[in-house]
Amino acid sequence: MSNATQDPAPRLTLSGNRRLSIAPMLDWTDRHCRYFLRLISRHTLLYTEMITTGALLHGDRERLLRYDAAEHPLALQLGGSDPAELAECARMAAACGYDEINLNVGCPSDRVQNGRFGACLMAEPALVAECVAAMRAAVPLPVTVKHRIGIDAHDSYAELVAFVAQLEAAGCDAIIVHARKAWLQGLSPKENRDIPPLRYDIVFDLKRDFPNLPIVLNGGLLTLDAALESLTRLDGAMIGRAAYHNPWILAAADQRIFGDDQPLPTRQQVLEAFMQYAERQLTAGVPLNAMSRHLLGLFQGQPGARAWRRRISEQAHRAGAGIDVLRFAEAASNHQPNV
Repeated sequence: MSNATQDPAPRLTLSGNRRLSIAPMLDWTDRHCRYFLRLISRHTLLYTEMITTGALLHGDRERLLRYDAAEHPLALQLGGSDPAELAECARMAAACGYDEINLNVGCPSDRVQNGRFGACLMAEPALVAECVAAMRAAVPLPVTVKHRIGIDAHDSYAELVAFVAQLEAAGCDAIIVHARKAWLQGLSPKENRDIPPLRYDIVFDLKRDFPNLPIVLNGGLLTLDAALESLTRLDGAMIGRAAYHNPWILAAADQRIFGDDQPLPTRQQVLEAFMQYAERQLTAGVPLNAMSRHLLGLFQGQPGARAWRRRISEQAHRAGAGIDVLRFAEAASNHQPNV
């Protein structure tokens, strides 16, 4: 898309797909995970892991931006705070065919803070707005922001409204709100996912005060029922770790959330399709355990799930491991219905 910088209009839209999305999760939502999840749901919006602008500008951008066409709709999440650098990375993403650019303003880790991006940017709303405006001017893709409801002492509703107002004025196409504040000092990233209380009421209030801005709820959504409940008041729901540990909660998403009446897949159909993908990747030199680790939750809650996980964990990391490991794990789990 060499002419992407000339005219940002017309804008693309993901309003329908945004009804349900899977959160960007570092070390988890890589391209193999996303391909697997796409086999379960055709419509759910998927996000990459966060990729920093520095990594894209100075690293192996081809590897970092690689994905399979089957993963669409697919959003790229960027970490950074320099408007010009973010605009350049957005151009790379547009040229690669991504469907959305998302800016991470929610990660509380020390490393991210030291790089001046993530949740600490909530203290600099004007800079975040400048970043959004720069990316929006650079590409014809939706530009969104994922953020918290506050950080440290900057946690009043008035401050949050002022932050969101600047994003809206800058042309932000949607916000994804993790309904917890982040403590940048004193809590680890893991603790920041659990300890600060969930405040869905604050996100609902944002929708009341910004009725024309698409708002997606993130944080504590564990089931499709919870996602559907949030959709009665908001524009979208984003599920995180619950969908990774038990991906089959997405199996009914196409019907229940997107109104697609095609028959639901079976776990066996999904596994067979993924094994065909894995065979291609093995031929390209990808080790089996880089892919199989994302399959551990496929049979969560089913007879034989423990045997399935054990076989993969014991065998997939070995040198030369191939598709036979997955077939053996499936057979072992099916033959142990009480495990």
